[in-house]
Amino acid sequence: MRITVENVGFSYRNQMVLSDLTTQFEAGKIYGLLGRNGVGKTTFLSLLIGARMPKEGKLFFNGEPLYENEQAMASIGMFYQRNDLDRESDNTKVEDLFKKAHRFRENFDFSYAHGLAKKFNIDPSKRVSKLSKGSEAAVQVIMGLASRLPITIFDEVYLGMDAPSRTLFYNELLDEQERFPRTMIISTHLVSEMEHLFEEVMILNNGRLMIDESYQQLIEKGHTITGDAEAVAEVIQGYQVIGEQLLGPTKAVSIYGEIDDHMRLECENRQLRINQIPLQELFIALTERGGTDSELVNNRTL
Repeated sequence: MRITVENVGFSYRNQMVLSDLTTQFEAGKIYGLLGRNGVGKTTFLSLLIGARMPKEGKLFFNGEPLYENEQAMASIGMFYQRNDLDRESDNTKVEDLFKKAHRFRENFDFSYAHGLAKKFNIDPSKRVSKLSKGSEAAVQVIMGLASRLPITIFDEVYLGMDAPSRTLFYNELLDEQERFPRTMIISTHLVSEMEHLFEEVMILNNGRLMIDESYQQLIEKGHTITGDAEAVAEVIQGYQVIGEQLLGPTKAVSIYGEIDDHMRLECENRQLRINQIPLQELFIALTERGGTDSELVNNRTL
């Protein structure tokens, strides 16, 4: 199953939030959706689940319009950390949530949900309003994983979960993807913790998709060149500088762009070190100060 996004835009009260988004989500891949606060990630996800109509452009589910599409509604689900008011007013028992999902979601695995509840130390007989934030987040994770929906979206769902619970979530997600492959979209700020999950990376910035490519292709474009300042300045000519630091005669410059064999040989001959930039640092550098894909940040101290 596939979602196709064509020139999609969305605005609130004449203020453009998303503009000219074009991409597609393919079956069986895990996507990382990254972006700073307020760039429109949740709005984008709400369009993908059909909760809103785009003001511009079109969205398709398996080639058919996505909005008010019954097949899409049955195949796509979003799971997230609810606000305190919603949680505190929800007197539903966890067990009843599982039963309801089992009734209305044909692929929901009831026994797997109970197994996950045991792993997360969740008592299914407890009411949601009595759960801690971390436990309620774990319930959302359980609902998402056990749903086995063809397109499963997690929007900052880990909020409130402690480190062991988050690690359990990541491990279960990978195990589930191996057992029952599906399209998973994960919106997150915990880039360094979760990057090992991503096959594809999308970065929203200024309402547009700045980055939309495979994880491997992206991280191979971010490097720091370190060594003699003059030699570094010579070898990086033609590359986009996204950060630099000067320590006496030594300079460390972070660049964005593919490094070829000639560049590596030049660095070796000049005794310059090449280090790959972790995804989180690359994400910060690319989105700092509101830069765009054609106007990336210069002179960032790493």
